[in-house]
Amino acid sequence: MLKKVATAQAFFLFFITPFLSLAQEDKKNESAEVKVDRSTLPIKEPKRPVYTELDVRDATPPKRFHVEAPAGAPNVIIVLIDDMGFGATQTFGGPIPTPTLNKLADEGLRYNRFHTTSLCAPTRMALLSGYNHHSNNMGVITETATTFPGYTGVRPQTITPMAEVLRQNGYNTAQFGKSHEVPPWEISNNGPQDRWPAHSGFEKFYGFLGGETNQWAPLIYDGVTMIETPKDPDYHFTTDMTNQAISWMRTQQSLQPDKPFFLYYAPGATHAPHHAPKEWIEKYKGKFDQGWDKIREETLARQIKAGIVPKGTKLAAKPKDIKDWKDLSADEQKLFARQMEVYAGFAAHTDHEIGRLIDAVETMGEMDNTIIIYIAGDNGASAEGQMNGMYQEMTYFNGYPETVPEMLKHYDEWGSPSTYPHYSAGWAVAMDAPFAWTKQVGSDFGGTRNGMVIHWPNGINSKGELREQFGHVIDIAPTIYEITNIPSPKMVNGIEQDPIEGKSLAYTFNAKTAPETHTVQYFEMFGNRGVYQDGWLARTIHRAPWLYKPPTTLQEDKWELYDTKKDFSLTKDLAGKYPDKLKSMQDLFMSEAEKYHVLPIDDRLMIRMNAEAVGRPTMLGHRKSVTYVEGMHGMGVDIFIDLRSKSYTITAEVDVDDNGNGVIICQGGRFGGLSLYLKNGKPAFSYNFLGLETTDIVSSKPISAGKHTIVYTFMYDGDGQGKGGLGTIAVDNEKVAEGRISRTQPGVFSVDDLADVGMDEGTQVADYGQDNKFTGKIEQVTVEVK
Repeated sequence: MLKKVATAQAFFLFFITPFLSLAQEDKKNESAEVKVDRSTLPIKEPKRPVYTELDVRDATPPKRFHVEAPAGAPNVIIVLIDDMGFGATQTFGGPIPTPTLNKLADEGLRYNRFHTTSLCAPTRMALLSGYNHHSNNMGVITETATTFPGYTGVRPQTITPMAEVLRQNGYNTAQFGKSHEVPPWEISNNGPQDRWPAHSGFEKFYGFLGGETNQWAPLIYDGVTMIETPKDPDYHFTTDMTNQAISWMRTQQSLQPDKPFFLYYAPGATHAPHHAPKEWIEKYKGKFDQGWDKIREETLARQIKAGIVPKGTKLAAKPKDIKDWKDLSADEQKLFARQMEVYAGFAAHTDHEIGRLIDAVETMGEMDNTIIIYIAGDNGASAEGQMNGMYQEMTYFNGYPETVPEMLKHYDEWGSPSTYPHYSAGWAVAMDAPFAWTKQVGSDFGGTRNGMVIHWPNGINSKGELREQFGHVIDIAPTIYEITNIPSPKMVNGIEQDPIEGKSLAYTFNAKTAPETHTVQYFEMFGNRGVYQDGWLARTIHRAPWLYKPPTTLQEDKWELYDTKKDFSLTKDLAGKYPDKLKSMQDLFMSEAEKYHVLPIDDRLMIRMNAEAVGRPTMLGHRKSVTYVEGMHGMGVDIFIDLRSKSYTITAEVDVDDNGNGVIICQGGRFGGLSLYLKNGKPAFSYNFLGLETTDIVSSKPISAGKHTIVYTFMYDGDGQGKGGLGTIAVDNEKVAEGRISRTQPGVFSVDDLADVGMDEGTQVADYGQDNKFTGKIEQVTVEVK
């Protein structure tokens, strides 16, 4: 036995030792520095040598080529909050405690003149690229894209996302949370998936695609694969995505501690729906009873005291449509105060979760080597809740105004899974203090100015200081490129890249009074437009965010002029005093607008939700009939056939088991939708109108196990949108149920509760009595519109 072991050892040493020597030589060569040209991506590998030696022992191995990040390149974490105004956080004088942001600011830098685009997807695209939103073809959100350059919703090949640049330069990359940059017609297994996060530079993506999500029941993608929401009675998406981010970061550092990472943390918070754990909401009980006018005054006083705004700054006058708090009824004050309590709990909970992420960085010992950029809002606070707020936001997209008495019925549950709420526009104005306007208003700092904090011990010597240089979201990518010594690429995949448009903010890190370098910046959103130049701002307010149509044409708009160095909150219009200056600024806007594909300006709103009307593609085009198969799920409005305000039939070929339960096909969820299903063997159809009323059409008797053809027919009453009709269920050509549906939704059911076959993911359209997955087999379901 000992002889066999000795023989085996000798065999091993004889054959393996030479290769160990080669491996050691490879390892030595592996660390050898190879100069690379980072301006062209992918970074070109050296030409492979040709060998003439027969025996590898006689040859010298080449240096192993692989791309590493530049020496000393730091980790990068970007935090982007959704729909949070300049005057919301405690860090910038607001009423909502944000201890995580406070701590980073006290140990880093506050920026009080940093700007976004005034809308989510455009800001995100600009942030992740370093180019203006129109240059990215993201002049608006993807759901309102058109065919005009600047507005197609499709990132041009001449712009490469920062994540992809960092990945190809030796970084690990990950995104957690919201991605609103994917065109809706591309959100399916068929793709194309070029613009999905997982194909836009992020090696890891965990989050949702679209403008918002139900925090209690999100539609989650892991990479490009849709996954089920974890079954946890205390589930909340912000907590889940934070857990995922911490896990990824710790794993990355465990495996390759010397390799830097880029982590983009973009929660759906604080975008509607405002969902927060009850214990966080109750922290703010009674904290907003004084109303939005008093909150604005208190916020400005704190901002002045802390030096966040200059002494003498005044509150800009509220838009005339926003009532004074004292003029509201007792019921209005009660409801609106509750709306703000929920929002505050939502925002504070989000900052707490970010704190857990930062704590993990600290535990890993990476705080000094990590630059953290925390941007408190991708635009101003949202006034899309209209004047009264909303118990469930889909009423806005269906032209159904909610009344205060109706909403007060949900007072105690506001912010819970049974609601999908938004707050009144008055609170949006208050959260944007000291400014007048809100999200969507690209021509006012209330829509575009967001508080930002940058923390980087290895690169910033100052602590707790304020930076007042003008900055814009397009400046973030150039800043990262400068501090990592990675250039903005000139050529990617053989395609010449546009020159980057942002300016690095790194010059401000250790030079408090350095002159600003970003001296000109245009703004435009839905016709609200303006331009900044060396402290001056010329602008026009074209449309309030709560109006469906602008009151004037683009040609009739009244322009204003402000000296922002002396008038922080835009309260003194100087257009009459300096008409020549205004004219030169208007000319500057037009030249910038032409340069960056802003023209022609499109101020239409609701019609742009209709893809056909504006030439935007959909997956189905003009098809009138589609056959779906079991397992298809998460199909959005651009993927599932449009059944709104028309007659249609649903024909399902099914094999029913002895249980006879579950969803055959559905669209929508708890807050509006339709579903064809079996319940205790009985065929049924439910139409849920905005979560307010549900019509159930149910067979009186169950069907037998075995193969059946179930047909649901809806005959629309016609004569306009949102009318009712007659619904009929037939099984094997025999009518088994009939009923009238009094009204239907003219708009979308949901933006995150989508269409499914064989299940009802997210929230449920109807009461299925048990697990909603179909217990038999679905051969196919054909949906045909008449």
